[in-house]
Amino acid sequence: MHSTNRGADLPRLKLVQNHPDVVEFLAKADEYLGTLGYTEHGARHASLVAHIAHNVLERLGHGADVSELAAVAGYLHDVGNFIGRESHPQSAAVIAYHVLRELGFNPAEYAVIMGAIGNHDEQLGNPLDPVSAALILADKSDVHRSRVRDPRTTAEDIHDRVNYAAERSFLNVDPAGRRITLELTIDTTISGVMEYFEIFLSRMIMCRRAADFLGCSFQMEINGVKIF
Repeated sequence: MHSTNRGADLPRLKLVQNHPDVVEFLAKADEYLGTLGYTEHGARHASLVAHIAHNVLERLGHGADVSELAAVAGYLHDVGNFIGRESHPQSAAVIAYHVLRELGFNPAEYAVIMGAIGNHDEQLGNPLDPVSAALILADKSDVHRSRVRDPRTTAEDIHDRVNYAAERSFLNVDPAGRRITLELTIDTTISGVMEYFEIFLSRMIMCRRAADFLGCSFQMEINGVKIF
């Protein structure tokens, strides 16, 4: 799922994106993860997750205010990675508190955003409310070759190989059928479907829990074939 008008109708998201601390911390987080060999986690990923999270709630009939909170949570969810990968959801939540308070968000709003950020990782996180559920779905659906920093690493690194094989990813929200479907197009000459599930099964289980929380079923289609 992609927005056709990124940020133009989300003024508070633009404030967050332009905050100097966010700009610097997100760049440093992406640099840090690059050093560790991770895929791209910078402004591209943050922007995409923000707008997918917003659109998930918007299409399911949630109000504009809640949908925008999901967008803000999506943009800030990985900003703590420059402090440390293992605790990055909690670090990002603390950073978000200071940024959002400075920008005039009220305590109820940044509590929701902080809770969503702190629960987006599949190791310890859980969907707590619509914002956190939308963030989980948006974050885990971003599988794409543009996230691979150096295609030469795909032979040795399964994460890079699976991402590089993904030519298209789209989170399709069907409000009438209450279905959320992750549609992937994968070049199976680069990586097989089984490799995708080898590294991403826990993420797909978390997506199913998030969809359940939103009153939807979660499905996957790879190369036009329904997987579950």
